[in-house]
Amino acid sequence: MLDLKTNVWYIFYGDSVKIEKMKKTGSKYKIILDNGRTITTYEDVILNNGLLYHKYISDKLLEKINSDTNYYAIYNKVLGMINRRLRSEYEIEEYLVKNEISLNDIEQIIQNLKRIGLLDDKLFASAYTNDKINFSNDGPYKIRKNLELKKVKEEYINEAIESVDKNIIYDRIDKIIDKKIKYNTKYTPFILRQKLLIYLINLGYGREDILYRLENTEFDKIDTSKQIEKIYNQLAHKYEGKDLIFKLKNKLYLKGYSKEDIDNFIIKNSS
Repeated sequence: MLDLKTNVWYIFYGDSVKIEKMKKTGSKYKIILDNGRTITTYEDVILNNGLLYHKYISDKLLEKINSDTNYYAIYNKVLGMINRRLRSEYEIEEYLVKNEISLNDIEQIIQNLKRIGLLDDKLFASAYTNDKINFSNDGPYKIRKNLELKKVKEEYINEAIESVDKNIIYDRIDKIIDKKIKYNTKYTPFILRQKLLIYLINLGYGREDILYRLENTEFDKIDTSKQIEKIYNQLAHKYEGKDLIFKLKNKLYLKGYSKEDIDNFIIKNSS
């Protein structure tokens, strides 16, 4: 019977079967038996079961080979996951549980990975934090939350986040602010400040850090005259004279325009 997950033949013989040939195919090995059947397995399975020296496979040994092959099939999948990016212990355990791996094998796989240094939550916390700081807009609080969801110990999280240079955080906040100012010219400085505060908090940056950087940002470069003129032209279709000025001031105050910007516009358009 063929196990479709591992491509291993489960063969039931009263007597032992002879190994006719063994050859490597990619990252696996194919064992050809004298009855024409094949076993596709891994180098570790061959070495652990002494198949380089034993020419015959008993029913009991065949059962162990099949079991070991299943184990190394999932173990190699886990290695592939870690090669793509580091994982937390919880992520690996969750993956193995979802694949209905026995508790015994789960414990063995995790212990093996720890032993060879491929599963280390302290190292994972540091690498994850550095990646997010350098290659995303995620702030410290969002990074902390994601590490907590991956069940990383609080002490490892604290150490990883506290190791980040504060100036790097400030620089990241400044870049986000500058970009938002550049592409959101329709907002008044007051409204834009509020939007930036909410946006950066949602990205995981601290409120105090955000306010500190906003205080050091020049918003007066934003040209509000075009937006005020647009609102003025809309109101001019319905109102005129003092009524127009009154309605204009009310609407502009509600939208967060400064008294100085409003007065400058009125003076400019009344001359």
